[in-house]
Amino acid sequence: MKAISYRKYGGPEVLEYGELPDPKVGPDEVLIRVRAASVNPVDWKAQAGYLDGMLDAVFPVVPGWDVSGVVVRLGVSVPEYAVGDEVMGYVREDFLAHGTFAEYVSAPVRTLARKPRALGFEEAAALPLVGLTAYQVLHRPQALAVRSGDTVLVHAAAGGVGSMAVQIARHLGCRVIGAARDAGLARVAELGAEPVRYDEETFADQVRALAPQGVDAVLDTIGARSSSSPPSSSPAGRLASIADGEVLALGGRYFWVRPDAADLAALADLADAGVVTVRVARTFPLERAADAQRANAAGGLNGKVVVTVP
Repeated sequence: MKAISYRKYGGPEVLEYGELPDPKVGPDEVLIRVRAASVNPVDWKAQAGYLDGMLDAVFPVVPGWDVSGVVVRLGVSVPEYAVGDEVMGYVREDFLAHGTFAEYVSAPVRTLARKPRALGFEEAAALPLVGLTAYQVLHRPQALAVRSGDTVLVHAAAGGVGSMAVQIARHLGCRVIGAARDAGLARVAELGAEPVRYDEETFADQVRALAPQGVDAVLDTIGARSSSSPPSSSPAGRLASIADGEVLALGGRYFWVRPDAADLAALADLADAGVVTVRVARTFPLERAADAQRANAAGGLNGKVVVTVP
């Protein structure tokens, strides 16, 4: 099969496009003919070796955790799917090896759900990681566990996870205050949040003006800057970060998304109902995955970067 891979840690320059053996299909897996795979910052950070203390790398590594495509083969203990089913997945294992930037990926069924009918393959590939992260951090009791009527402050609310969190929180009946840079303020308002512009001198005052009694929950998606949020939360407020372990010292919770078929199916239902939408900013063919990584790392795009597989 054609695939993108790397044989040592590094930047986009270490990516190689070429032939690799077709993946084996384990008992609890399905073989997916990949149609699209989205780029997330964790992809190029893992590729650079930043997760080496957590995840073993089995070289050559095929990057990518997000995928959409079509089931072409079933593992021997898989009754959940049939050949021809269209699926999407957050195909993360506890090591780096068999990613989604390839013509085929063998994916455990625990990482998959049926592709939303309302989304094309490119949009569906852009949904799993950011959507699951937002869905789980808002719902889980070990994270924010928001309820209808809560006021929620979302940092980087125009970004991938942030924009999902705004949409899901509003669906749950929350009032949402969305922090963003100038370029993202219109997007935050479009999603239905009350926009607040990042400014070192006035940010906390802007939040207090909107929520004089404090906010009930703060979601940090970017780290250092937004870890200073607790003064904007009420005494009983909850703080969770998906980007900065230092949040623990502030009494908050550090949260990592995990593959979960039921959560992903619930997210697909929200997409089909029009509750959540995902925006694709740029697409690149598989052989230009290095350029896709560069575009994602550069930032400033109003949506996700997706790699397509013909």
